[in-house]
Amino acid sequence: MDISAGRDVGNGAGRDVGDGAGGDVGSGAEHGATAGGPGRGGAPGGAKDGAADGGLAAAPARRRWLILVIGLVAMTAGCTFQYGLAYLIPALRQQGFTLELASTLVACPTIGLLLTLIAWGAAADRFGERVVLATGLGLAGVVLLIGASVHGAAGLGLCLAVGGAAGGSVFAASGRLILGWFARHERGLAMGIRQSAQPLGVALAAATLPALSDGGTAVPLLFLGGFCLVAAVLVVALVRDPPRPRPTAPAAAAPGQGSRPAAVAGADTIRLADHRREQGIAPRSRRASPYRQPVLWRIHAASALLVVPQFTVATFALVFLVDARGWTALAAGRLLAVAQLGGAASRLGAGYWSDRAGSRMRPMRVLAVSTAVGMAALAAAAAVGTPAAVPILVACGIVAVSTNGLAFTAVAEYAGSAWAGRALGIQNTGQNALAAATPPVLALAIGSIGFGASFAAVAAFPVAAAVLVPVGAEARRAGDTHPAAGQRGRRKAAETTP
Repeated sequence: MDISAGRDVGNGAGRDVGDGAGGDVGSGAEHGATAGGPGRGGAPGGAKDGAADGGLAAAPARRRWLILVIGLVAMTAGCTFQYGLAYLIPALRQQGFTLELASTLVACPTIGLLLTLIAWGAAADRFGERVVLATGLGLAGVVLLIGASVHGAAGLGLCLAVGGAAGGSVFAASGRLILGWFARHERGLAMGIRQSAQPLGVALAAATLPALSDGGTAVPLLFLGGFCLVAAVLVVALVRDPPRPRPTAPAAAAPGQGSRPAAVAGADTIRLADHRREQGIAPRSRRASPYRQPVLWRIHAASALLVVPQFTVATFALVFLVDARGWTALAAGRLLAVAQLGGAASRLGAGYWSDRAGSRMRPMRVLAVSTAVGMAALAAAAAVGTPAAVPILVACGIVAVSTNGLAFTAVAEYAGSAWAGRALGIQNTGQNALAAATPPVLALAIGSIGFGASFAAVAAFPVAAAVLVPVGAEARRAGDTHPAAGQRGRRKAAETTP
């Protein structure tokens, strides 16, 4: 990319490009804040020169990684609560709850989440990520502290649902921080780091909640509530929102420079258009709604289907190891914590792979097929009762979570910053709808037909997801942006793309 275009992106007009739809929002921060464009206090020689000189240009680059880490902590706090409650199922059953009722309580945070995800996304679009993250996590922490003293299924379920509704802010807002602070060629890895929070949160739950639940559910809920409150404080103290787009207007002339000639303004417009094409940014005329085309709908649908095997393993791996394989809950929790750490690494690897391949959808389809194969193997092993089911279960736990960051990155890029909060809210809503349905429905299936047949039925969902992943649409879009690369992508996808 022409560095002169990057400098213009650092100007007032470029701020809008930096926050453009489907494009390099991070480029606005990177080229404006890091590259040190005129008027931003950076080194005029560009990002590398500014960083090398040790000037102010290096500070935003360091800040965005700090913001990513805090976003990861915030997301981990939310995920430990939202998705880690499955490790309280043995404790709930000891309190007299059936497997079906305990599984329903575990799903209550996700049910609450469904009610607020799109609203949180719209709030992030309107008010910014910092306010939304801190508010939601703070409310969730307070509700969980209250829930620690509540007895009875109805009261506990209500607290968990309200806490889930409040904690939904982390799923709608933290992804926009990635879109805003990182360039397109870094977003796959950055979003993979962000999305590793889900397996990290489940790993933390697996390592802590079984031990904390010896005396019931009060201590685990106090721990989860305290974690959310600490994360909210960190967000307030350290997170900063990325640059927002400015209203489109003629750029004001710098003091002493007078009006800019029309030829210069025209050249800037051409450079900005080149920048948009290079980063995959849709023209303004096409940014009113990204849902006019089916691409986002297909990504949403495929992602939602891939949640079913992910939550099958996350929710019932502990139950399977305890009931079918005779493990203790503590030993099973430790093994599954290691598996979830492997899942976090798989999300990082998938993000890095997608950055290097220049594609989100091709890796997503490969991993969806791998998940289907793994679930089919687990079903066969569970049906015959072989000890090989344990390592297959661990492998499924690692592979099944790997696609999440790819889908979120693609959604953010296709939607653009103007729609990113709402699009990520819709993405999360679809995923969490199936996530909420999976525990109670599968608990009924396991009680009726056993683990093997239930796992076999789950294997059909990633097969359907692989068909829906829009590999061909991504290749065509790449061809519009980079003709040579698009031709290569279309050749690779031609034989397998519906």
